[in-house]
Amino acid sequence: MSSVAQSTAGPTQKRPAKNKGLNAGQARTGYLLVAPTIIFLSVIIIYPLLKAIQLSFQKDAGLDPATGLFVEGGSAGISNYTHWLLQKCGEVDCPPGAIGAQFYDAFWVTLFFTVVSVVIEVLLGMWFAMIMNRDFKGRGLVRAAILVPWAIPTAVTAKLFFFMFAYDGIINQLIGFVGISPQLWTSDPWAAKFAIIIADVWKTTPFMALLILAGLQLIPGDVYEAAQIDGATKWQTFMRITLPLVKVPLMVAVLFRTLDVLRIYDLPAILTQGAGGTTSLSMLVIKQKNEGFHSASALSTIVFLLIALTAFLFIKFGGADVIQRPPSKQAKDQVDKPTPKDKDAQTGNPVAANATSTGA
Repeated sequence: MSSVAQSTAGPTQKRPAKNKGLNAGQARTGYLLVAPTIIFLSVIIIYPLLKAIQLSFQKDAGLDPATGLFVEGGSAGISNYTHWLLQKCGEVDCPPGAIGAQFYDAFWVTLFFTVVSVVIEVLLGMWFAMIMNRDFKGRGLVRAAILVPWAIPTAVTAKLFFFMFAYDGIINQLIGFVGISPQLWTSDPWAAKFAIIIADVWKTTPFMALLILAGLQLIPGDVYEAAQIDGATKWQTFMRITLPLVKVPLMVAVLFRTLDVLRIYDLPAILTQGAGGTTSLSMLVIKQKNEGFHSASALSTIVFLLIALTAFLFIKFGGADVIQRPPSKQAKDQVDKPTPKDKDAQTGNPVAANATSTGA
């Protein structure tokens, strides 16, 4: 009864005052601290981007077909974009072999590289990460061995595989032992594509494994012990515990690698020089730059928009948003909303108050 009396007679406890945020002085200091970074990024990223967009709407300097005189250029409208998207070279369709006619071939090749490479790297990266996450003798040596390819510059990797995929290289010698005839790895249409994918997977799978390993190490061991006690199989543990808890690092790794492959340049440029239909979009930009700078600016803008759209889709719908955002107003109201037991205790219901005071 005493607890009931204390509960009904005692004053209602007030919730602690919420922090309204930074005061004016703290906010001003924060702006001053981030201002140099914002200015630096604006100079090296935002200004070149805006300048490239501006140049994409201008004509390249050259001879005027009507007068035969050299002109500086001028406004081109959207003709530089129709040159790529509609494959128009002036008023006519771009002839086969022209750079403008190679846009969609380069687009599909880049997309093929992206999908196949990222899928293989996710599977191998998850496998490597789970191996490195185990506790066994020599784990440090295994981690170092797995991460070595990622530390090698891409140009060195491309040249290394160029010699390995040569007609008399070690790859053709190895497949010859199993009865497969030598392949033209750097010129055959399909062999050249898979040569680039193999080299890219070898180079960047450690990066994928490293990001996934960071997520695996955040999973408490008690969770796996509880699953083992409940009789969960290894597959059930992986699908219902490991995969959901490592989703955010995994999606971030997939996002980074997807954006990286969409702008791939140095690996195919050194390994195949674009032979066998392996010209990527970035390689096409460099080819066009030597013939028309403003048209190359339009193509680089198209590539930028493709990458930006991919990043938006991953962050919006793929779960790759690593920024911890504050809870929405609806979630706050749900948390702050008192339970029926709290309401009864505040209004003086003796039964509910007794249960609240005794911890029932």
